[in-house]
Amino acid sequence: MKIGILGTGHIGKTLVMRLSQAGHDVKVANSRGPETIDAELLSYGARAVATENALIDVDAVILSIPLKRIPGIASLVARLPEETVVIDTSNYYPFRDEKIDAIERGQVESLWVAEQLGRPIAKAWNAIGSASLAKKAKPAGASDRIAIPVAADRDHDRKVAMSLVNDTGLDAFDAGPLADSWRQQPGAPVYCTDLSHAEIATALDAAQRDRLPKRRDLGVAVMQERLGDGTSNPDEEWGVRLVRAINM
Repeated sequence: MKIGILGTGHIGKTLVMRLSQAGHDVKVANSRGPETIDAELLSYGARAVATENALIDVDAVILSIPLKRIPGIASLVARLPEETVVIDTSNYYPFRDEKIDAIERGQVESLWVAEQLGRPIAKAWNAIGSASLAKKAKPAGASDRIAIPVAADRDHDRKVAMSLVNDTGLDAFDAGPLADSWRQQPGAPVYCTDLSHAEIATALDAAQRDRLPKRRDLGVAVMQERLGDGTSNPDEEWGVRLVRAINM
């Protein structure tokens, strides 16, 4: 599959390496230009390109950029054919994204993204920590394989996103339409808790929408106090223990 990936941050860089290693034709771009992309990310055949080129002649586009930057790429996404699958990995964090009024008033993050882009999207890889994504991949069928939720409105988008999730060493769980994807937002029991496929449904059902912002912000406060800033991510064990404790 031909895939364009925007973003080389904590999640994006792992997706570039995993999907190119799985045999996909991957193009990757960031906001600083192709010459700034680490050669290690290209070690399995991915190509560093300008942002505009990453969205040309591709079957799927993965957006791994801060949520606040979504409106800035809307004009490029608008050029994509209708059948191209757009997968968003972002999450809303007010301390980083600044406050977005519509989301603060309760709009589901994924629906806000789809609205900004003017097209259907799928939501995937937003509910796993970057360290777990990088270090805990397992082959299909492994008993201890982590699962993550995938939400989408179009069957084709869902099918492609779930297939690509599998190619990154994770089990994909069909989490239903975008309107229900608030259940996989930060602060929810499924978010960054490294659950198995058998555990996902219970975690999604247990989500309490009105409690998500408080739990999200509590987790951020603890991580910032522990790590000393707002950009470093916790390791694959401590972060999971923290989020699980908040959701007990």
